[in-house]
Amino acid sequence: MELQVNLDCADLERMVAFYTAAFGYERKGTAGSTYASAVPAAGGTGPKLVFQRVPEAKSVKNRMHLDVIVDDIEAEAERYLALGATRVEKITEFGCTWIVMHDPEGNELCLCDS
Repeated sequence: MELQVNLDCADLERMVAFYTAAFGYERKGTAGSTYASAVPAAGGTGPKLVFQRVPEAKSVKNRMHLDVIVDDIEAEAERYLALGATRVEKITEFGCTWIVMHDPEGNELCLCDS
Protein backbone atom coordinates (compact mmCIF):
# COMPACT_ATOMS: atom_id res chain seq x y z
CA MET A 1 0.00 0.00 0.00
CA GLU A 2 1.14 3.51 -0.75
CA LEU A 3 -0.15 6.66 0.89
CA GLN A 4 -0.87 9.91 -0.92
CA VAL A 5 -1.90 13.11 0.86
CA ASN A 6 -3.86 15.76 -1.04
CA LEU A 7 -3.69 19.40 0.01
CA ASP A 8 -6.07 22.07 -1.27
CA CYS A 9 -4.39 25.43 -1.76
CA ALA A 10 -4.81 28.86 -3.29
CA ASP A 11 -1.17 29.45 -4.29
CA LEU A 12 0.02 26.21 -5.86
CA GLU A 13 3.64 27.27 -6.41
CA ARG A 14 4.10 28.67 -2.91
CA MET A 15 2.73 25.54 -1.26
CA VAL A 16 4.83 23.18 -3.39
CA ALA A 17 7.92 25.25 -2.61
CA PHE A 18 7.16 25.24 1.14
CA TYR A 19 6.53 21.50 1.47
CA THR A 20 9.39 20.38 -0.78
CA ALA A 21 11.80 22.49 1.28
CA ALA A 22 10.25 21.56 4.64
CA PHE A 23 10.14 17.81 3.99
CA GLY A 24 13.15 17.39 1.70
CA TYR A 25 10.87 16.36 -1.16
CA GLU A 26 11.24 16.80 -4.91
CA ARG A 27 8.62 18.13 -7.27
CA LYS A 28 7.26 15.25 -9.34
CA GLY A 29 5.06 16.92 -11.92
CA THR A 30 2.01 19.03 -12.70
CA ALA A 31 -1.33 18.75 -14.44
CA GLY A 32 -2.07 22.13 -15.94
CA SER A 33 -2.21 24.95 -13.44
CA THR A 34 -4.47 23.04 -11.05
CA TYR A 35 -2.36 20.13 -9.73
CA ALA A 36 1.24 19.52 -8.72
CA SER A 37 2.87 16.70 -6.81
CA ALA A 38 5.96 16.12 -4.70
CA VAL A 39 7.65 12.93 -3.54
CA PRO A 40 10.47 12.07 -1.13
CA ALA A 41 13.94 12.73 -2.56
CA ALA A 42 15.94 9.69 -3.72
CA GLY A 43 16.33 7.29 -0.83
CA GLY A 44 13.74 9.11 1.29
CA THR A 45 10.45 7.81 2.59
CA GLY A 46 7.02 9.30 3.05
CA PRO A 47 3.73 9.79 1.27
CA LYS A 48 3.33 11.45 -2.10
CA LEU A 49 1.89 14.96 -1.72
CA VAL A 50 -0.60 16.25 -4.28
CA PHE A 51 -1.49 19.93 -4.29
CA GLN A 52 -4.77 21.06 -5.81
CA ARG A 53 -5.53 24.71 -6.53
CA VAL A 54 -9.02 25.58 -5.27
CA PRO A 55 -10.90 28.91 -5.34
CA GLU A 56 -12.12 28.93 -1.74
CA ALA A 57 -9.93 29.90 1.23
CA LYS A 58 -9.37 27.73 4.28
CA SER A 59 -12.04 28.68 6.80
CA VAL A 60 -11.91 26.32 9.82
CA LYS A 61 -9.54 24.03 11.70
CA ASN A 62 -8.33 21.01 9.77
CA ARG A 63 -10.07 17.73 10.59
CA MET A 64 -6.80 15.96 9.82
CA HIS A 65 -3.25 17.25 9.98
CA LEU A 66 0.32 16.07 9.51
CA ASP A 67 2.56 15.20 12.46
CA VAL A 68 6.23 15.51 11.54
CA ILE A 69 8.51 13.56 13.90
CA VAL A 70 11.87 15.34 14.20
CA ASP A 71 14.93 15.19 16.44
CA ASP A 72 14.88 18.87 17.47
CA ILE A 73 11.44 20.50 17.36
CA GLU A 74 12.77 23.99 18.18
CA ALA A 75 15.36 23.92 15.38
CA GLU A 76 12.76 22.62 12.93
CA ALA A 77 10.25 25.26 14.04
CA GLU A 78 12.81 27.97 13.26
CA ARG A 79 13.51 26.40 9.86
CA TYR A 80 9.77 26.20 9.07
CA LEU A 81 9.35 29.85 10.12
CA ALA A 82 12.07 30.85 7.65
CA LEU A 83 10.17 28.93 4.93
CA GLY A 84 6.94 30.86 5.61
CA ALA A 85 5.16 28.90 8.38
CA THR A 86 3.67 30.44 11.52
CA ARG A 87 4.24 29.12 15.02
CA VAL A 88 0.99 28.68 16.97
CA GLU A 89 1.82 27.01 20.30
CA LYS A 90 4.03 24.49 22.08
CA ILE A 91 2.31 21.69 23.99
CA THR A 92 3.63 19.06 26.39
CA GLU A 93 1.31 16.22 27.39
CA PHE A 94 1.76 12.61 28.40
CA GLY A 95 5.55 12.79 28.09
CA CYS A 96 5.49 14.15 24.52
CA THR A 97 6.09 17.66 23.24
CA TRP A 98 4.99 19.18 19.95
CA ILE A 99 4.80 22.57 18.31
CA VAL A 100 1.66 23.43 16.39
CA MET A 101 2.50 25.29 13.19
CA HIS A 102 0.51 26.72 10.29
CA ASP A 103 1.83 26.32 6.76
CA PRO A 104 1.81 29.47 4.56
CA GLU A 105 -1.95 29.08 3.92
CA GLY A 106 -2.94 28.35 7.52
CA ASN A 107 -3.15 24.54 7.45
CA GLU A 108 -2.16 22.97 10.75
CA LEU A 109 0.81 20.66 11.14
CA CYS A 110 2.75 19.62 14.23
CA LEU A 111 6.45 19.17 14.82
CA CYS A 112 6.71 16.30 17.31
CA ASP A 113 9.54 14.92 19.42
CA SER A 114 8.18 11.36 19.34
